[in-house]
Amino acid sequence: MNDLQGKHLVLGLTGGIACYKAAELCRAFIKEGATVQVVMTEAAEHFITPVTMQALSGRPVYNSQWDVREPNNMPHINLSREADAIVIAPCSADFMAKLVHGRADELLSLMCLARPIGRVPLLIAPAMNREMWAHPATQRNMQQLADDGATILGVGSGFQACGETGDGRMLEPPELLEDIVAFLQPKSLAGKRVVVTAGPTFEALDPIRGITNHSSGKMGFTIARAAREAGADVTLVAGPVHLATPRGVTRIDVKSARQMLEATLAAVPRADVFVATAAVADWRPTSESGQKIKKDGSGQPPAVSFTENPDILATVAQSDRAKRRELYCVGFAAESHDLQTNAKAKRERKGIPLLAGNIGPLTFGQDDNQLLLVDEHGSQELPRAPKLQLARTLIAEIARRLPSNYKA
Repeated sequence: MNDLQGKHLVLGLTGGIACYKAAELCRAFIKEGATVQVVMTEAAEHFITPVTMQALSGRPVYNSQWDVREPNNMPHINLSREADAIVIAPCSADFMAKLVHGRADELLSLMCLARPIGRVPLLIAPAMNREMWAHPATQRNMQQLADDGATILGVGSGFQACGETGDGRMLEPPELLEDIVAFLQPKSLAGKRVVVTAGPTFEALDPIRGITNHSSGKMGFTIARAAREAGADVTLVAGPVHLATPRGVTRIDVKSARQMLEATLAAVPRADVFVATAAVADWRPTSESGQKIKKDGSGQPPAVSFTENPDILATVAQSDRAKRRELYCVGFAAESHDLQTNAKAKRERKGIPLLAGNIGPLTFGQDDNQLLLVDEHGSQELPRAPKLQLARTLIAEIARRLPSNYKA
């Protein structure tokens, strides 16, 4: 996916060892389809050269407000007007203080001061020693920058170049890329709360074995990410999967269907939207052996009886908030045949306004998918695409339905 296709970013570098990460970040922007104009302070050039950044960005680097390449000699105006966003990474403590006080004694700070505030966002990735980050002056400056409309991307924690360990590291390039892509997405669910279930459940037979399925959790995790990108406060209830938590998403790990139901019921009273993507086991063993079940030499399998698991989606859909149309419920269906018929029947049986069915062969573990959306008016196919792209489309469809149909 080219998440930044058509975007023009100004990448500002200030003095700090984290400038080496800016090289990787610049490359990541380019790979995602953006054009990147690098602007460097004199201090930044002590850590990485303009030649390196020019080679990575494919554009000459700017480092002086007196640059004669600009016919009007106003690079601070021209560069800021061309940008879809200005990203300062790394942003030193000194440069943060400079921005707070409106100082403009070199090109990068001059450009930040001259940017059209309502049109060109300023995103800041701080990078400094842990004591500098914790200092009250830095914390005041960070708050003031946020109050002035800048977006603070936060800091990482860990080993620092000075030999100390703590908060203040610049976030890693993949983290910054995800944050910046999210920032530039439409905020169709701003102010809403979304709960998503994802992955399989595991129903134990004994301490070693259990019943599960092939669900990877990828679709649910991308839906959680897309909802967060759209501005929602997102809680992700995840079965046993090996996936990184989307940035900014609150994750609750569970194993069994009953644990997932308990976590979901605790989260949905505060939610506006519930999306049930988890592949929940329909049945579980009636009892769990306290020790591993051994073969007894008879050649006969052990006798195992089953009991039905709770229906999480139906339970939530029958809650008072859902019935009052204060909670919008979305279900998922993975069918082996007759998707249209089965999806329609499942939507009606569960009593939900929208159901998404996986089209074609099972997509467990795959990076792409194709969905059939079924509501009271009929069905709509979403063509095959990467799961994140589909998730964003689904979130847009949910957001489009909320204002007219629901009180959320």
